[in-house]
Amino acid sequence: MSQDQKHQVLKRKLGPEDLRRFETPAIERESHGQTSAKSSVPDSASTVAVDFAGVTKSYGNKVVVDELSFSVASGECFGLLGPNGAGKSTIARMLLGMTCPDAGAITVLGVPVPARARLARRGIGVVPQFDNLDQELTVRENLLVFGRYFGMSTRQSEAVIPSLLEFARLERKADARVSELSGGMKRCLTMARALINDPQLIVMDEPTTGLDPHARHLIWERLRALLARGKTIILTTHFMEEAERLCDRLCVLEKGRNIAEGGPQALIDEHIGCQVMEIYGGDPHELLSLVKPHSQRIEVSGETLYCYAPDPDQVRTQLQGRAGLRLLLRPANLEDVFLRLTGREMEE
Repeated sequence: MSQDQKHQVLKRKLGPEDLRRFETPAIERESHGQTSAKSSVPDSASTVAVDFAGVTKSYGNKVVVDELSFSVASGECFGLLGPNGAGKSTIARMLLGMTCPDAGAITVLGVPVPARARLARRGIGVVPQFDNLDQELTVRENLLVFGRYFGMSTRQSEAVIPSLLEFARLERKADARVSELSGGMKRCLTMARALINDPQLIVMDEPTTGLDPHARHLIWERLRALLARGKTIILTTHFMEEAERLCDRLCVLEKGRNIAEGGPQALIDEHIGCQVMEIYGGDPHELLSLVKPHSQRIEVSGETLYCYAPDPDQVRTQLQGRAGLRLLLRPANLEDVFLRLTGREMEE
């Protein structure tokens, strides 16, 4: 199969929704014309990689993003943390110029979006939530074909593929079909593919969803390597541990609103500030009166009583002798922050 034939195969596999982000929006064609991918690049000197100012987006009567404001500094990992339906994917689509906001302003890599989305996208790499690799092509061929969407010649792509394979730790799998790879390897290849144009900004939508713990840790290690190289990462996730490990700062989303923003540990200290004792195995509502005098705050979720106590030993003393109870004392985390702010647990 020739390279052109392989390109057409992958184009059919990706489908129109995946390809749309590489097409020139009508507004830009009219205002700026068909500019070569090599003729200009986004501003790499800006200290702010992304800025959302009062952005709102609705579908019908449903507000999906509600007057959202945040800024992402160049070189940091910024997390968008929230359950399904919190607006994370819509935010990512607006950032890429695939969806127009109803109100507010978006600037990406120094240029306005969606007005100049095509220019912004030259400096962006995208890792979608679900891999859309071509199973019939090899690892190397997937990278070659994807480079064409950025106007790269075969020679240009081949020059960077060895370093991408090394980054993904797929040197020995370069000529293997994608269908032969494990889930973790496919995810690493998708990340490597997003780097084909040496982007300044990388948008990662739930990058470790569906992976086993070993593969998840491998992806985290690769993301830290990108940050060490000065890349800017926007990470959408509902995994609390992932956000705590990787993000310099994050925005906690609830129904499209920014309900808290800051560093992971700073948010934990601000909203929790003590250890957490989980109590389960009994009626949590019956236990409330026993532990409440010794707790800063108590939350009930399902059959679990969350006790935020400066002195956990006092809580243990109150519960001594009660059969069937199980107690777990642990440090506070972002799950507790979300529960504190919304009154419910994070949902996948």
